[in-house]
Amino acid sequence: MGDGEVAARTQEALDLAATYVFGTEPGRIPAVVFEAYDATDAPRDRALLAAALARLWAYAGQHGRAVPFAVAAVGHAEAAGDPVVLADALDAALATHWGPDDLEVRVDLTDRLADVAAHLTDVDARTRAHLWLLTVATETLDVPGLNREMRALERLGEESGRALFFAASRRLMLDLMRGNTDTRAQLVALAEETQDELPDGPLVVGAMRGYGGAQAGDQSALEIADWAAQLAVDEGIRELAAEIAWIYSALGHPDQARRLAAGFDARVLQHLPRDHNYLLVLQLLLDLALRDGLDQLVADVTPLLMPYAGRAVVNAGAVMFHGVTDDTLARACERLGDPERAAALRAKALETYERIGARWWYDRLLAAMPAGPEQPAATATTSTMTLRPGPPGVWLVGRGDAESALPARRGFEHLHALLSRPGVEVPALDLAGGAGTVVQGGLGEVADAQALASYRRRLAQIDVELDDADAVGDQERGERLTAERTALVAELGSVTGLGGRARTSGGSDERARVTVRKAVAAALEAIHAVDPVVARHLTAHVHTGLWCRYDPDPDAPVEWRL
Repeated sequence: MGDGEVAARTQEALDLAATYVFGTEPGRIPAVVFEAYDATDAPRDRALLAAALARLWAYAGQHGRAVPFAVAAVGHAEAAGDPVVLADALDAALATHWGPDDLEVRVDLTDRLADVAAHLTDVDARTRAHLWLLTVATETLDVPGLNREMRALERLGEESGRALFFAASRRLMLDLMRGNTDTRAQLVALAEETQDELPDGPLVVGAMRGYGGAQAGDQSALEIADWAAQLAVDEGIRELAAEIAWIYSALGHPDQARRLAAGFDARVLQHLPRDHNYLLVLQLLLDLALRDGLDQLVADVTPLLMPYAGRAVVNAGAVMFHGVTDDTLARACERLGDPERAAALRAKALETYERIGARWWYDRLLAAMPAGPEQPAATATTSTMTLRPGPPGVWLVGRGDAESALPARRGFEHLHALLSRPGVEVPALDLAGGAGTVVQGGLGEVADAQALASYRRRLAQIDVELDDADAVGDQERGERLTAERTALVAELGSVTGLGGRARTSGGSDERARVTVRKAVAAALEAIHAVDPVVARHLTAHVHTGLWCRYDPDPDAPVEWRL
Protein backbone atom coordinates (compact mmCIF):
# COMPACT_ATOMS: atom_id res chain seq x y z
CA MET A 1 0.00 0.00 0.00
CA GLY A 2 1.18 3.54 -0.71
CA ASP A 3 1.11 6.46 1.67
CA GLY A 4 -2.40 7.51 2.55
CA GLU A 5 -3.91 4.13 1.70
CA VAL A 6 -5.51 1.66 4.09
CA ALA A 7 -5.97 -2.09 3.90
CA ALA A 8 -9.05 -3.43 2.12
CA ARG A 9 -10.40 -4.91 5.37
CA THR A 10 -9.95 -1.56 7.09
CA GLN A 11 -11.84 0.26 4.34
CA GLU A 12 -14.68 -2.25 4.44
CA ALA A 13 -15.02 -1.79 8.19
CA LEU A 14 -14.95 2.00 7.86
CA ASP A 15 -17.60 1.88 5.12
CA LEU A 16 -19.79 -0.23 7.41
CA ALA A 17 -19.33 2.19 10.30
CA ALA A 18 -20.39 5.03 8.01
CA THR A 19 -23.86 3.42 7.65
CA TYR A 20 -24.64 3.80 11.36
CA VAL A 21 -27.59 6.10 12.16
CA PHE A 22 -26.96 8.43 15.10
CA GLY A 23 -28.70 7.42 18.33
CA THR A 24 -29.80 3.95 17.23
CA GLU A 25 -28.66 0.49 18.36
CA PRO A 26 -25.38 -0.23 16.49
CA GLY A 27 -25.88 -4.01 16.37
CA ARG A 28 -22.84 -5.94 15.11
CA ILE A 29 -21.14 -2.93 13.51
CA PRO A 30 -18.74 -2.29 16.45
CA ALA A 31 -17.76 -5.97 16.55
CA VAL A 32 -16.86 -6.00 12.84
CA VAL A 33 -14.89 -2.76 13.16
CA PHE A 34 -13.05 -4.05 16.24
CA GLU A 35 -12.04 -7.26 14.44
CA ALA A 36 -10.45 -5.15 11.71
CA TYR A 37 -8.77 -2.95 14.35
CA ASP A 38 -7.37 -5.98 16.16
CA ALA A 39 -6.07 -7.48 12.91
CA THR A 40 -3.83 -4.60 11.81
CA ASP A 41 -0.60 -3.09 13.13
CA ALA A 42 -0.55 -0.08 10.78
CA PRO A 43 -0.83 3.16 12.82
CA ARG A 44 -2.96 4.87 10.16
CA ASP A 45 -5.45 1.99 9.97
CA ARG A 46 -5.61 1.59 13.74
CA ALA A 47 -6.16 5.32 14.19
CA LEU A 48 -9.06 5.42 11.73
CA LEU A 49 -10.67 2.25 13.11
CA ALA A 50 -10.27 3.34 16.75
CA ALA A 51 -11.84 6.70 15.90
CA ALA A 52 -14.74 4.93 14.18
CA LEU A 53 -15.27 2.73 17.26
CA ALA A 54 -15.16 5.75 19.56
CA ARG A 55 -17.83 7.51 17.52
CA LEU A 56 -20.02 4.41 17.24
CA TRP A 57 -20.10 3.91 20.99
CA ALA A 58 -20.40 7.63 21.77
CA TYR A 59 -23.32 8.11 19.36
CA ALA A 60 -24.98 5.00 20.81
CA GLY A 61 -24.73 6.46 24.34
CA GLN A 62 -22.00 4.07 25.54
CA HIS A 63 -19.50 6.64 26.79
CA GLY A 64 -17.46 4.20 28.88
CA ARG A 65 -16.78 2.03 25.85
CA ALA A 66 -16.01 5.02 23.63
CA VAL A 67 -13.30 6.77 25.66
CA PRO A 68 -10.50 4.13 25.43
CA PHE A 69 -10.82 4.02 21.65
CA ALA A 70 -10.73 7.83 21.38
CA VAL A 71 -7.51 7.91 23.41
CA ALA A 72 -6.03 5.14 21.27
CA ALA A 73 -7.08 6.93 18.07
CA VAL A 74 -5.17 10.10 18.98
CA GLY A 75 -2.07 8.09 19.90
CA HIS A 76 -2.11 6.10 16.66
CA ALA A 77 -2.80 9.27 14.63
CA GLU A 78 0.19 11.05 16.13
CA ALA A 79 2.33 8.02 15.26
CA ALA A 80 0.98 8.05 11.70
CA GLY A 81 1.93 11.73 11.27
CA ASP A 82 -0.99 12.47 8.93
CA PRO A 83 -3.03 15.67 9.59
CA VAL A 84 -6.19 14.14 8.09
CA VAL A 85 -5.95 11.14 10.39
CA LEU A 86 -5.20 13.35 13.40
CA ALA A 87 -8.21 15.54 12.61
CA ASP A 88 -10.36 12.39 12.46
CA ALA A 89 -9.00 11.24 15.83
CA LEU A 90 -9.67 14.64 17.41
CA ASP A 91 -13.20 14.45 16.01
CA ALA A 92 -13.63 11.15 17.85
CA ALA A 93 -12.15 12.62 21.04
CA LEU A 94 -14.68 15.44 20.86
CA ALA A 95 -17.51 12.95 20.36
CA THR A 96 -16.52 11.21 23.58
CA HIS A 97 -16.36 14.50 25.52
CA TRP A 98 -19.78 15.76 24.51
CA GLY A 99 -21.36 15.79 27.95
CA PRO A 100 -22.56 18.89 29.82
CA ASP A 101 -19.55 18.83 32.14
CA ASP A 102 -16.98 18.56 29.31
CA LEU A 103 -17.37 22.00 27.73
CA GLU A 104 -13.90 23.21 28.73
CA VAL A 105 -12.38 20.01 27.31
CA ARG A 106 -14.26 20.58 24.05
CA VAL A 107 -12.93 24.12 23.87
CA ASP A 108 -9.36 22.83 24.29
CA LEU A 109 -9.87 20.07 21.72
CA THR A 110 -11.38 22.43 19.14
CA ASP A 111 -8.45 24.82 19.65
CA ARG A 112 -6.17 21.95 18.69
CA LEU A 113 -8.46 20.88 15.86
CA ALA A 114 -8.43 24.41 14.44
CA ASP A 115 -4.64 24.26 14.23
CA VAL A 116 -4.79 20.90 12.42
CA ALA A 117 -7.63 21.98 10.11
CA ALA A 118 -5.55 24.88 8.82
CA HIS A 119 -3.31 22.30 7.10
CA LEU A 120 -6.05 20.07 5.65
CA THR A 121 -6.82 19.85 1.95
CA ASP A 122 -9.36 17.01 2.17
CA VAL A 123 -12.84 18.56 1.89
CA ASP A 124 -14.60 16.02 4.14
CA ALA A 125 -11.96 16.39 6.85
CA ARG A 126 -12.21 20.18 6.71
CA THR A 127 -16.01 19.93 6.85
CA ARG A 128 -15.96 17.79 9.99
CA ALA A 129 -13.48 20.16 11.62
CA HIS A 130 -15.50 23.29 10.86
CA LEU A 131 -18.69 21.56 12.01
CA TRP A 132 -17.11 20.99 15.44
CA LEU A 133 -15.81 24.55 15.54
CA LEU A 134 -19.33 25.79 14.75
CA THR A 135 -20.86 23.55 17.42
CA VAL A 136 -18.55 24.78 20.18
CA ALA A 137 -18.91 28.40 19.04
CA THR A 138 -22.68 27.97 19.40
CA GLU A 139 -22.32 26.37 22.82
CA THR A 140 -20.12 29.22 24.04
CA LEU A 141 -22.24 31.86 22.24
CA ASP A 142 -19.15 33.13 20.41
CA VAL A 143 -20.98 35.16 17.76
CA PRO A 144 -17.92 36.11 15.63
CA GLY A 145 -16.75 32.49 15.74
CA LEU A 146 -20.22 31.24 14.85
CA ASN A 147 -20.43 33.55 11.83
CA ARG A 148 -16.90 32.65 10.75
CA GLU A 149 -17.50 28.89 10.86
CA MET A 150 -20.86 29.25 9.13
CA ARG A 151 -19.19 31.03 6.25
CA ALA A 152 -16.48 28.35 6.14
CA LEU A 153 -19.12 25.60 5.82
CA GLU A 154 -20.92 27.49 3.08
CA ARG A 155 -17.69 27.84 1.11
CA LEU A 156 -17.04 24.13 1.51
CA GLY A 157 -20.58 23.50 0.28
CA GLU A 158 -19.48 24.74 -3.12
CA GLU A 159 -17.08 21.79 -3.32
CA SER A 160 -19.04 18.96 -1.71
CA GLY A 161 -22.64 17.78 -1.43
CA ARG A 162 -21.97 16.57 2.11
CA ALA A 163 -20.68 20.00 3.13
CA LEU A 164 -23.66 21.64 1.39
CA PHE A 165 -26.01 19.55 3.54
CA PHE A 166 -24.28 20.73 6.72
CA ALA A 167 -24.22 24.32 5.48
CA ALA A 168 -27.96 24.37 4.69
CA SER A 169 -29.04 22.72 7.93
CA ARG A 170 -26.80 24.86 10.15
CA ARG A 171 -27.75 28.04 8.33
CA LEU A 172 -31.37 27.30 9.25
CA MET A 173 -30.28 26.82 12.88
CA LEU A 174 -28.71 30.26 12.82
CA ASP A 175 -31.66 31.87 11.03
CA LEU A 176 -34.16 30.40 13.49
CA MET A 177 -32.00 31.55 16.40
CA ARG A 178 -32.36 35.06 15.04
CA GLY A 179 -36.10 34.71 14.42
CA ASN A 180 -35.90 34.50 10.63
CA THR A 181 -38.31 31.83 9.38
CA ASP A 182 -38.48 33.11 5.79
CA THR A 183 -35.58 30.90 4.65
CA ARG A 184 -37.13 27.63 5.87
CA ALA A 185 -38.47 26.33 2.58
CA GLN A 186 -35.33 27.14 0.61
CA LEU A 187 -32.92 25.64 3.15
CA VAL A 188 -35.03 22.52 3.75
CA ALA A 189 -35.23 21.93 -0.02
CA LEU A 190 -31.46 22.33 -0.31
CA ALA A 191 -30.88 19.87 2.54
CA GLU A 192 -33.32 17.38 1.02
CA GLU A 193 -31.34 17.38 -2.23
CA THR A 194 -28.20 16.30 -0.38
CA GLN A 195 -29.65 14.30 2.55
CA ASP A 196 -28.48 10.98 1.11
CA GLU A 197 -24.90 12.08 1.78
CA LEU A 198 -25.39 11.01 5.44
CA PRO A 199 -27.11 8.00 7.01
CA ASP A 200 -29.09 10.25 9.36
CA GLY A 201 -29.75 12.91 6.72
CA PRO A 202 -33.53 12.31 6.68
CA LEU A 203 -33.64 12.69 10.49
CA VAL A 204 -31.87 16.05 10.27
CA VAL A 205 -34.24 17.23 7.54
CA GLY A 206 -37.11 16.11 9.76
CA ALA A 207 -35.70 18.21 12.62
CA MET A 208 -35.44 21.20 10.27
CA ARG A 209 -39.09 20.80 9.26
CA GLY A 210 -40.29 20.16 12.80
CA TYR A 211 -38.47 22.94 14.62
CA GLY A 212 -38.87 25.41 11.78
CA GLY A 213 -42.58 24.69 11.63
CA ALA A 214 -42.97 24.95 15.41
CA GLN A 215 -41.24 28.33 15.48
CA ALA A 216 -43.31 29.61 12.54
CA GLY A 217 -46.59 28.12 13.81
CA ASP A 218 -46.88 25.93 10.70
CA GLN A 219 -49.23 23.02 11.45
CA SER A 220 -47.86 21.02 8.52
CA ALA A 221 -44.98 20.13 10.85
CA LEU A 222 -47.39 17.77 12.63
CA GLU A 223 -46.86 15.18 9.88
CA ILE A 224 -43.14 14.98 10.57
CA ALA A 225 -43.81 15.03 14.33
CA ASP A 226 -46.12 12.01 14.05
CA TRP A 227 -43.52 10.10 12.02
CA ALA A 228 -40.70 10.96 14.41
CA ALA A 229 -42.79 10.11 17.48
CA GLN A 230 -43.30 6.59 16.16
CA LEU A 231 -39.58 6.30 15.36
CA ALA A 232 -38.75 7.37 18.93
CA VAL A 233 -40.97 4.60 20.29
CA ASP A 234 -39.78 1.92 17.85
CA GLU A 235 -36.06 2.66 18.35
CA GLY A 236 -36.26 3.67 22.02
CA ILE A 237 -34.61 7.05 21.31
CA ARG A 238 -35.38 8.95 24.49
CA GLU A 239 -34.00 12.32 23.40
CA LEU A 240 -36.12 12.18 20.23
CA ALA A 241 -39.22 11.65 22.38
CA ALA A 242 -38.39 14.84 24.29
CA GLU A 243 -37.82 16.76 21.05
CA ILE A 244 -41.12 15.66 19.51
CA ALA A 245 -42.99 16.35 22.74
CA TRP A 246 -41.65 19.92 22.60
CA ILE A 247 -42.72 20.31 18.96
CA TYR A 248 -46.23 19.03 19.74
CA SER A 249 -46.44 21.48 22.64
CA ALA A 250 -45.18 24.42 20.56
CA LEU A 251 -47.75 23.66 17.86
CA GLY A 252 -50.56 23.70 20.44
CA HIS A 253 -51.17 19.97 20.88
CA PRO A 254 -50.63 19.42 24.62
CA ASP A 255 -52.23 15.97 24.75
CA GLN A 256 -49.64 14.47 22.41
CA ALA A 257 -46.89 16.34 24.28
CA ARG A 258 -48.05 15.01 27.66
CA ARG A 259 -48.20 11.46 26.32
CA LEU A 260 -44.53 11.53 25.33
CA ALA A 261 -43.45 13.52 28.40
CA ALA A 262 -45.07 10.91 30.66
CA GLY A 263 -42.09 8.66 29.98
CA PHE A 264 -39.85 11.02 31.98
CA ASP A 265 -40.76 10.46 35.61
CA ALA A 266 -38.47 11.36 38.53
CA ARG A 267 -36.68 7.99 38.43
CA VAL A 268 -35.96 8.22 34.70
CA LEU A 269 -34.75 11.80 35.04
CA GLN A 270 -32.35 10.92 37.87
CA HIS A 271 -30.76 8.21 35.72
CA LEU A 272 -30.43 10.14 32.47
CA PRO A 273 -26.89 9.71 31.15
CA ARG A 274 -24.89 12.95 31.27
CA ASP A 275 -24.07 12.78 27.60
CA HIS A 276 -24.56 15.10 24.63
CA ASN A 277 -28.35 14.93 25.07
CA TYR A 278 -28.57 15.66 28.80
CA LEU A 279 -29.05 19.45 28.67
CA LEU A 280 -31.20 19.12 25.55
CA VAL A 281 -33.67 16.72 27.19
CA LEU A 282 -33.91 18.73 30.42
CA GLN A 283 -34.32 22.05 28.59
CA LEU A 284 -37.05 20.77 26.27
CA LEU A 285 -38.96 18.99 29.04
CA LEU A 286 -38.88 22.00 31.33
CA ASP A 287 -40.03 24.31 28.55
CA LEU A 288 -43.01 22.18 27.56
CA ALA A 289 -43.89 21.46 31.20
CA LEU A 290 -44.08 25.20 31.86
CA ARG A 291 -46.21 25.74 28.76
CA ASP A 292 -48.61 22.85 29.37
CA GLY A 293 -48.98 23.05 33.16
CA LEU A 294 -47.07 19.88 34.10
CA ASP A 295 -46.15 21.16 37.56
CA GLN A 296 -44.66 17.89 38.82
CA LEU A 297 -42.33 17.74 35.83
CA VAL A 298 -41.32 21.36 36.48
CA ALA A 299 -40.47 20.44 40.08
CA ASP A 300 -38.52 17.34 38.98
CA VAL A 301 -36.47 18.95 36.20
CA THR A 302 -35.61 22.34 37.72
CA PRO A 303 -33.08 21.13 40.34
CA LEU A 304 -31.36 18.97 37.71
CA LEU A 305 -30.99 21.87 35.28
CA MET A 306 -30.14 24.56 37.84
CA PRO A 307 -26.41 23.63 38.13
CA TYR A 308 -26.15 24.48 34.42
CA ALA A 309 -27.52 28.00 34.66
CA GLY A 310 -25.89 30.30 32.13
CA ARG A 311 -25.46 27.64 29.44
CA ALA A 312 -26.61 27.62 25.83
CA VAL A 313 -28.42 24.47 24.71
CA VAL A 314 -27.81 22.97 21.27
CA ASN A 315 -28.49 19.47 20.06
CA ALA A 316 -25.97 17.13 18.50
CA GLY A 317 -23.80 18.87 15.93
CA ALA A 318 -25.59 22.22 16.35
CA VAL A 319 -28.58 21.10 14.26
CA MET A 320 -30.77 23.41 16.34
CA PHE A 321 -30.44 26.08 19.02
CA HIS A 322 -32.72 25.62 22.03
CA GLY A 323 -32.22 28.82 23.96
CA VAL A 324 -30.30 29.35 27.19
CA THR A 325 -30.97 27.61 30.47
CA ASP A 326 -31.44 30.93 32.25
CA ASP A 327 -34.63 31.35 30.19
CA THR A 328 -36.41 28.17 31.29
CA LEU A 329 -35.00 28.35 34.81
CA ALA A 330 -36.31 31.90 35.24
CA ARG A 331 -39.84 30.81 34.34
CA ALA A 332 -39.52 27.70 36.50
CA CYS A 333 -38.44 29.73 39.54
CA GLU A 334 -41.42 32.02 38.99
CA ARG A 335 -43.72 28.99 38.89
CA LEU A 336 -42.13 27.48 42.01
CA GLY A 337 -42.50 30.66 44.06
CA ASP A 338 -39.01 32.18 43.90
CA PRO A 339 -39.62 35.51 42.11
CA GLU A 340 -36.33 37.11 43.13
CA ARG A 341 -34.22 34.35 41.63
CA ALA A 342 -36.52 34.32 38.61
CA ALA A 343 -35.89 38.03 38.04
CA ALA A 344 -32.10 37.62 38.16
CA LEU A 345 -32.13 34.67 35.75
CA ARG A 346 -34.56 36.40 33.40
CA ALA A 347 -32.39 39.52 33.26
CA LYS A 348 -29.33 37.43 32.35
CA ALA A 349 -31.25 35.49 29.68
CA LEU A 350 -32.62 38.66 28.08
CA GLU A 351 -29.15 40.21 28.09
CA THR A 352 -27.72 37.09 26.41
CA TYR A 353 -30.44 36.94 23.76
CA GLU A 354 -29.96 40.61 22.97
CA ARG A 355 -26.19 40.18 22.67
CA ILE A 356 -26.40 37.27 20.24
CA GLY A 357 -29.31 38.67 18.25
CA ALA A 358 -31.74 35.88 19.25
CA ARG A 359 -34.83 38.03 18.65
CA TRP A 360 -37.45 35.22 18.66
CA TRP A 361 -36.18 33.93 22.00
CA TYR A 362 -35.93 37.43 23.46
CA ASP A 363 -39.51 38.31 22.49
CA ARG A 364 -40.88 34.99 23.77
CA LEU A 365 -39.25 35.38 27.17
CA LEU A 366 -40.32 39.01 27.42
CA ALA A 367 -43.91 37.97 26.71
CA ALA A 368 -43.73 35.36 29.50
CA MET A 369 -42.81 37.95 32.14
CA PRO A 370 -45.32 38.22 35.00
CA ALA A 371 -47.82 41.07 34.81
CA GLY A 372 -47.00 44.23 36.71
CA PRO A 373 -43.63 45.75 37.54
CA GLU A 374 -40.55 43.60 37.31
CA GLN A 375 -39.56 41.85 40.49
CA PRO A 376 -36.55 43.28 42.31
CA ALA A 377 -33.19 41.80 41.48
CA ALA A 378 -32.35 38.68 43.40
CA THR A 379 -30.33 38.91 46.56
CA ALA A 380 -27.48 36.49 46.13
CA THR A 381 -27.48 33.63 48.62
CA THR A 382 -24.05 32.43 49.70
CA SER A 383 -23.41 28.70 49.74
CA THR A 384 -20.53 26.97 51.47
CA MET A 385 -18.14 24.58 49.75
CA THR A 386 -15.03 22.79 50.94
CA LEU A 387 -11.70 22.02 49.29
CA ARG A 388 -9.01 21.73 51.93
CA PRO A 389 -6.16 19.45 52.99
CA GLY A 390 -7.06 16.84 55.58
CA PRO A 391 -4.84 14.27 57.26
CA PRO A 392 -1.60 13.43 55.41
CA GLY A 393 -2.36 12.14 51.91
CA VAL A 394 -6.03 13.18 52.05
CA TRP A 395 -8.09 16.15 50.81
CA LEU A 396 -11.63 17.00 51.95
CA VAL A 397 -14.30 18.05 49.45
CA GLY A 398 -17.97 18.87 49.90
CA ARG A 399 -20.84 21.31 50.46
CA GLY A 400 -22.39 22.60 53.63
CA ASP A 401 -21.56 20.32 56.53
CA ALA A 402 -20.95 17.28 54.31
CA GLU A 403 -17.34 16.43 53.45
CA SER A 404 -15.82 13.51 51.55
CA ALA A 405 -12.22 12.35 51.80
CA LEU A 406 -10.25 11.87 48.59
CA PRO A 407 -6.67 10.70 48.01
CA ALA A 408 -4.32 13.65 47.52
CA ARG A 409 -3.80 14.82 43.95
CA ARG A 410 -1.60 17.52 42.54
CA GLY A 411 -4.66 19.09 40.91
CA PHE A 412 -6.23 19.73 44.33
CA GLU A 413 -3.23 21.91 45.20
CA HIS A 414 -3.65 23.88 41.97
CA LEU A 415 -7.36 24.42 42.61
CA HIS A 416 -6.68 25.41 46.24
CA ALA A 417 -4.16 28.02 45.11
CA LEU A 418 -6.64 29.53 42.63
CA LEU A 419 -9.55 29.50 45.09
CA SER A 420 -7.35 31.29 47.61
CA ARG A 421 -6.93 34.17 45.14
CA PRO A 422 -10.28 34.61 43.34
CA GLY A 423 -10.13 36.68 40.18
CA VAL A 424 -6.32 36.72 40.16
CA GLU A 425 -4.43 35.27 37.19
CA VAL A 426 -1.72 32.87 38.34
CA PRO A 427 0.99 31.67 35.95
CA ALA A 428 0.74 27.94 35.25
CA LEU A 429 4.49 27.85 35.77
CA ASP A 430 4.03 28.96 39.40
CA LEU A 431 1.37 26.31 40.00
CA ALA A 432 3.40 23.55 38.39
CA GLY A 433 6.71 24.23 40.09
CA GLY A 434 6.40 27.00 42.62
CA ALA A 435 8.22 30.31 42.77
CA GLY A 436 11.64 28.67 42.65
CA THR A 437 11.14 27.05 39.27
CA VAL A 438 13.97 27.64 36.82
CA VAL A 439 12.47 28.93 33.60
CA GLN A 440 13.85 27.09 30.59
CA GLY A 441 13.79 29.00 27.34
CA GLY A 442 11.84 27.57 24.50
CA LEU A 443 12.01 28.84 20.95
CA GLY A 444 10.89 32.27 22.09
CA GLU A 445 7.66 34.13 21.50
CA VAL A 446 6.12 33.20 18.18
CA ALA A 447 4.96 36.76 17.53
CA ASP A 448 6.00 40.06 19.06
CA ALA A 449 3.61 42.64 20.50
CA GLN A 450 3.77 44.85 17.42
CA ALA A 451 2.80 42.00 15.13
CA LEU A 452 -0.05 40.95 17.43
CA ALA A 453 -1.39 44.51 17.50
CA SER A 454 -1.23 44.64 13.71
CA TYR A 455 -3.17 41.34 13.44
CA ARG A 456 -5.87 42.60 15.79
CA ARG A 457 -6.24 45.95 14.03
CA ARG A 458 -6.70 44.21 10.69
CA LEU A 459 -9.25 41.78 12.22
CA ALA A 460 -11.27 44.73 13.54
CA GLN A 461 -11.16 46.34 10.09
CA ILE A 462 -12.26 43.10 8.43
CA ASP A 463 -15.28 42.78 10.76
CA VAL A 464 -16.44 46.27 9.78
CA GLU A 465 -15.87 45.55 6.09
CA LEU A 466 -17.73 42.22 6.35
CA ASP A 467 -20.75 43.99 7.83
CA ASP A 468 -20.65 46.48 4.95
CA ALA A 469 -20.37 43.67 2.39
CA ASP A 470 -23.28 41.79 3.98
CA ALA A 471 -25.40 44.94 4.05
CA VAL A 472 -25.06 45.52 0.28
CA GLY A 473 -25.09 41.84 -0.69
CA ASP A 474 -21.54 41.84 -2.08
CA GLN A 475 -20.94 38.08 -1.87
CA GLU A 476 -17.60 38.08 -3.69
CA ARG A 477 -16.12 40.69 -1.38
CA GLY A 478 -17.58 38.92 1.66
CA GLU A 479 -15.96 35.63 0.67
CA ARG A 480 -12.60 37.31 0.08
CA LEU A 481 -12.72 39.06 3.46
CA THR A 482 -13.87 35.89 5.22
CA ALA A 483 -10.94 33.94 3.77
CA GLU A 484 -8.52 36.63 4.96
CA ARG A 485 -10.13 36.70 8.40
CA THR A 486 -10.00 32.92 8.75
CA ALA A 487 -6.30 32.91 7.91
CA LEU A 488 -5.56 35.74 10.36
CA VAL A 489 -7.54 34.11 13.17
CA ALA A 490 -5.75 30.80 12.62
CA GLU A 491 -2.39 32.57 12.72
CA LEU A 492 -3.35 34.62 15.79
CA GLY A 493 -4.64 31.53 17.58
CA SER A 494 -1.40 29.69 16.93
CA VAL A 495 0.74 32.39 18.52
CA THR A 496 -1.38 33.53 21.48
CA GLY A 497 -2.53 31.96 24.73
CA LEU A 498 -5.00 32.94 27.47
CA GLY A 499 -6.03 36.58 27.26
CA GLY A 500 -4.31 37.02 23.88
CA ARG A 501 -0.79 36.95 25.29
CA ALA A 502 2.00 35.85 22.99
CA ARG A 503 2.48 32.10 23.23
CA THR A 504 5.99 30.74 23.42
CA SER A 505 7.04 27.74 21.41
CA GLY A 506 8.37 25.08 23.76
CA GLY A 507 9.95 25.94 27.11
CA SER A 508 8.90 25.57 30.73
CA ASP A 509 5.77 27.69 30.53
CA GLU A 510 4.18 25.63 27.77
CA ARG A 511 4.99 22.37 29.54
CA ALA A 512 3.54 23.84 32.75
CA ARG A 513 0.32 24.76 30.93
CA VAL A 514 -0.19 21.18 29.79
CA THR A 515 0.77 19.73 33.18
CA VAL A 516 -1.59 21.98 35.14
CA ARG A 517 -4.49 21.45 32.75
CA LYS A 518 -4.20 17.68 33.01
CA ALA A 519 -3.82 17.77 36.80
CA VAL A 520 -6.86 20.02 37.23
CA ALA A 521 -8.95 17.86 34.87
CA ALA A 522 -8.07 14.73 36.86
CA ALA A 523 -8.90 16.51 40.13
CA LEU A 524 -12.29 17.66 38.80
CA GLU A 525 -13.10 14.12 37.70
CA ALA A 526 -12.30 12.83 41.20
CA ILE A 527 -14.43 15.56 42.81
CA HIS A 528 -17.33 14.80 40.47
CA ALA A 529 -17.44 11.23 41.75
CA VAL A 530 -18.23 12.41 45.30
CA ASP A 531 -19.93 15.78 44.75
CA PRO A 532 -21.04 16.67 41.20
CA VAL A 533 -22.31 20.10 42.26
CA VAL A 534 -18.89 21.21 43.53
CA ALA A 535 -17.26 19.75 40.41
CA ARG A 536 -19.64 21.58 38.08
CA HIS A 537 -19.05 24.87 39.89
CA LEU A 538 -15.29 24.49 39.59
CA THR A 539 -15.51 23.38 35.96
CA ALA A 540 -17.52 26.47 35.09
CA HIS A 541 -15.41 28.99 37.00
CA VAL A 542 -11.81 27.73 36.92
CA HIS A 543 -9.87 28.56 33.75
CA THR A 544 -6.52 27.01 32.88
CA GLY A 545 -3.90 28.00 30.33
CA LEU A 546 -0.55 29.72 30.47
CA TRP A 547 -2.30 31.85 33.09
CA CYS A 548 -4.97 30.36 35.35
CA ARG A 549 -7.69 31.90 37.49
CA TYR A 550 -10.87 31.27 39.47
CA ASP A 551 -13.74 33.60 38.55
CA PRO A 552 -16.46 33.58 41.24
CA ASP A 553 -20.09 33.98 40.17
CA PRO A 554 -21.46 37.18 41.77
CA ASP A 555 -25.02 35.87 41.38
CA ALA A 556 -24.23 32.63 43.24
CA PRO A 557 -21.43 33.44 45.71
CA VAL A 558 -19.57 30.63 47.43
CA GLU A 559 -17.81 30.76 50.76
CA TRP A 560 -14.87 28.39 50.48
CA ARG A 561 -13.50 26.45 53.41
CA LEU A 562 -9.85 26.20 52.44
